[in-house]
Amino acid sequence: MLFPRAVLPSLLHLTPRWLEERGLKGVILDLDNTLLPYGEEEPLPEHQAWLEALKAEVPVYLLSNALPDRFARIQGRLGLPGHAPALKPWLGFQRALKALGLPPQEVAVVGDQIFTDVLGGNLVGAYTVLVPPLREREFFYTRFIRMLETPFRRPRGGLG
Repeated sequence: MLFPRAVLPSLLHLTPRWLEERGLKGVILDLDNTLLPYGEEEPLPEHQAWLEALKAEVPVYLLSNALPDRFARIQGRLGLPGHAPALKPWLGFQRALKALGLPPQEVAVVGDQIFTDVLGGNLVGAYTVLVPPLREREFFYTRFIRMLETPFRRPRGGLG
C-alpha cells in the first residue's frame, strides 16, 4: 500500500500521452510541493503551462490537506475543481473520484508524499504516481515524515 505504481523525475513528465498509454483518463493532483512550492500560491511558470496543457486533455481534480482559505484562493486562480482539507490519506479520494466520474483504475493520483498521496490513492485502487517535492522548504512535520518514506520512494515491484 505504500509503494507507488510509478515514480517520475518531475511532474512535467506526466503528459496526456503518458496517461493514455496506461489507460488513465483523469488526475487527482496534490497541491503543496507537487504543483506549487510549499507555502506559495502560484505555480512555477513551467508548471502553470503544464497544467493548462493537461487540463485541456483530461479532467484534473485538486486534492490537498491545505487550509481552506488558502486552498480556495489557489483553486480559484487555477480554475480547477477540488477540496481541502482532504484529510489525506483517509478521506477525500472517494469524493474526488465521484467528482471526476471515473473508476479508480482510470485515475492517476499524483503527489510528492508516500503517507498521504500514495497511501490514499492505493487505498481507493487508483494508479499512484510519486514525484519529487519541488522544494526542500516544507512543513516541519513533513520533513520528519520524509525520512520514514525513504524505503518506499520507488515503484511497486522495484526498479521500473
